[in-house]
Amino acid sequence: MTPQSARLGLVAGRDTHHAELLEQLLKIATARLAGQYAGGEFVFTTVGAATPAGGWQLRNRGRSLRYTAIAALGLLRLAEAEQRTVLAGQTAEDLIGGLTKRLDETTGVGDVALICWAAAAAGHSELPHAVARLAQLDRQPGPVDVVSAAWVVSALVAARSQADVEEHLAVARRRLLAGRGAGAYPHVIGGGTAWYRAHVGSFADQVYPVQALARLHRSSADREALASANEIARVICAAQGPGGQWWWHYDSRTGAVVEGYPVYTVHQHAMAPMALLDLADAGGDTHLDEVCRGLRWLAGPSEASAQLVLDEPPITWRKVARADPRKIVRGLRAAVTRPVPGIRVQALDRVYPPQAVDHECRPYELGWLLKTWLA
Repeated sequence: MTPQSARLGLVAGRDTHHAELLEQLLKIATARLAGQYAGGEFVFTTVGAATPAGGWQLRNRGRSLRYTAIAALGLLRLAEAEQRTVLAGQTAEDLIGGLTKRLDETTGVGDVALICWAAAAAGHSELPHAVARLAQLDRQPGPVDVVSAAWVVSALVAARSQADVEEHLAVARRRLLAGRGAGAYPHVIGGGTAWYRAHVGSFADQVYPVQALARLHRSSADREALASANEIARVICAAQGPGGQWWWHYDSRTGAVVEGYPVYTVHQHAMAPMALLDLADAGGDTHLDEVCRGLRWLAGPSEASAQLVLDEPPITWRKVARADPRKIVRGLRAAVTRPVPGIRVQALDRVYPPQAVDHECRPYELGWLLKTWLA
């Protein structure tokens, strides 16, 4: 594959090494996705175990409808021949067709939103069914996680030129805009989160709204949406780590980082660039320097000596984390910042240093990578 994309050109204009890294990542993505596809859908994860000879043994585990939908969004960016190579002779549209057949049995709003988004991106004949199913599920009362709320907006924006979604989109837009805290997004809109972490939102809870609101503005000149997307983007960019790390947990009241780790590779090479470049494309702020700093961390993380991007086997390892199996640091930092925003328990950094590499790779990471960087 020879990647062709104006976005790759933007990065190459700043640093050819970063552009070469992206080209390497894109080649890895198609090879690994081909190994993660089985029986009409993608696996949940690929786990690597070191061998005595110094190599890696890879094993696929589980299945994931959600990851299949995200992979489909990325695979639509490949030429048909490349799609068929990854999908054992099928195309991304065939894959999406299989997903639409499962709409009536799928109950997660986020999952259905992704299927709807993919169907809209492909111009699939089952898009009206997907739109109707999404509207049916999204009418149900109760809390909604921020990521799903953002995906609903992105899906409806993608579908609005092909289906009548305006009434639903207006409701989804209001919900997403109103769900912000004073500083950032929490994890859930409408309550339903444990008291000690009700104020905490993840990196995903920030970037998917940035992307959704930017796309909303681009489709309909929605200045309020653009302003909100710009504000959240500034929060995460101001908080970016000294090595280019995109941190994990934020205080929705202030925008301050609650806990930085894990640092996920998908945030560095796909999710942050995807949201920030979509924002720039919509006429919002440009954060290309921060995007390039994120890629720099991926090329050589200061926390771990191990490589995160491998050509053999072709894979990207999932994250660098603390070796606290019960997620003690995240829990404690959420709890102590609830009554006292910004407080730090410095001893936790010494007891649980961020040095552990998670030898996993999930298909959605590679799907977003393709969608972000390929035209």
